[in-house]
Formats: sequence, C-alpha cells, structure tokens
Amino acid sequence: MQPWASKSLLQPNNKKKHPHTPHSPHPCLLGLLAITVAATIFLFFYYHTSNLCVSSSNDIVPLTKSQAEVAAEFDTTPVALVTLLYYATAHVIPEQTKAEIRKPLDLLQSLAPCNFLVFGMGHDALMWDSFNPRGTTLFLEEDPRWTRFTLQRFPILRAHTVRYSTRLSDAHSLISSYKKDCSRAISIVDHPLKGHRGCPLALTDLPDEVYDHDWDVIFIDGPRGFFPGAPGRMSVIYSAAMMARWRKKSGVTHVFLHDVDREVEKLYAEEFLCIKYRLGGLRKLWHFVIPPAANATDITHGFC
Repeated sequence: MQPWASKSLLQPNNKKKHPHTPHSPHPCLLGLLAITVAATIFLFFYYHTSNLCVSSSNDIVPLTKSQAEVAAEFDTTPVALVTLLYYATAHVIPEQTKAEIRKPLDLLQSLAPCNFLVFGMGHDALMWDSFNPRGTTLFLEEDPRWTRFTLQRFPILRAHTVRYSTRLSDAHSLISSYKKDCSRAISIVDHPLKGHRGCPLALTDLPDEVYDHDWDVIFIDGPRGFFPGAPGRMSVIYSAAMMARWRKKSGVTHVFLHDVDREVEKLYAEEFLCIKYRLGGLRKLWHFVIPPAANATDITHGFC
C-alpha cells in the first residue's frame, strides 16, 4: 500500500493593476493567508491525534468490472468458493510463502471458530478471513482509502482504520522509556490499553470491540515499518502483548509476527512477546504462545 497525495498549485499573477505599498496588503492576500493558517491548524490536529480510529465511510472507490463481479458473488455464492475464484484469477497474491501461510492456517483450523485479530489489511485479507469460518475476524488497517476499497471488493470483511502516533525513527527511545512511561496510571477497571494516554506505545483509542474480546490469535503484518517516517509496529507489538497478558478466558493467546528479519520487529518481539514464549518460526514469521499474566498491569520489570 503506497501513500498518495494531491497537490494544488497556485500560479501567481504577475500583472498588478493596482500595486500596493508594504503598509497596505492586498485584501486577497490577507484572505489567502487566513485560509492557509486555518488549514494548517486543522491538518496539524488531524494528523497528530493519537491512535484515532476512523469508522469505514461510504465513500465510493471505483471498482473494475472484474472486481465488481467478484464482489457481487458474495450475495449468492459460498464464501469459500468466492475466495477460490478471487485468488485463482488475481494478479496480486499474498506475499507470504506457503509455509508461512500454512502454520497460521493449521492453528486456525484447530481453534475454529475463534477470535482472530489482524493488524494490516493486504491482498491476503480475504484468505485470512476464509480460514476462520463462523469465527470473528477483525482487521485493523492504517490506510482509510485502502480500507474502503477493500471493503467494497470484499463486503463480508470487518475492518476499522487506525492512525498511529509513533514513528519508526523513535523505536529505540520508546523502548528505553516504556517501563517508566507505561507503568503509570494503568486502568484495571476496563482495559489496560484503553485511554492510557500516558503510554506512547499503547493503542488507546481502538474500537470497543477490540478491547471487549479475548483474541485467540493475533496476526501482525502492519502498519508500515520500512522507512523512518513510517508508524512502525512498535505500538502494535506492545499492545498485542498487553492484550495477551490481560486475557480473561481460559487458554493462551497465539501471536504471529511477520517481517522479523527487520531490526525493530525483532527487537520489540524479544522485549514484549518474549523468546521464552516463542514456539517456532518460518522465514520471516515468528509464532508466540503467551499465557495470561497474574498481574498484567505490573510492567515495571518488563514483560519477560
């Protein structure tokens, strides 16, 4: 998923019919300046809102004829067959290897129906959803436009968009200070992540259904984490670990982390998901089995 931007160019008019002195600014320039300042303030607060969740809107993203035909099939054809049809004719396929897909598939089949939370909504979204029939599968994606487009193509999916306040370039400073920052004033009434704004790694404003479920399987393949200005997966890994520690149902939480060949994913996995809970790994995918913690909110000495 690539970012996009729209640019508007203001072409200055060099022909001044009524030149003004420096003490008498042109009224049009004053109006333009006021609009620019207001827009700047709006965009600053819009993009710096921490972890803001945005419900999927009804904006229409045009589909191609073949994409529309597949979307219409969900009304009359079993989901499994539509999934086969889509991937059999798709030009873009999931980036995971067969072995990386097989391991979560085997687990989901053994647990189904289960609660399955996926961070990232790529070309593999329909595949993951089909692996958990009759279960609850929820996607959390950073790109609102991509989310709307994917939901138009595959209307059976359930997803929310999330904005992240972190930057990959801050990964090392965040991990060095979390014991001090994130151990303060953790709520134990509702959920240790919800509303915990003092912790820069906590996903504090997710939809209530995320906090209300005990997730049996969490798959982390987003947000972006391959350039310094990207959100990185620091807050997702921290929050997934906290969800697993806070589990109220019996059993354990399975966490799959993709792209562990990258420095930050590996560093945060070792700190929060814990090597002692690692069951195994294949290529760029690590699998952790995390039990609930007796005192989930006590992180002064770390997670492991």
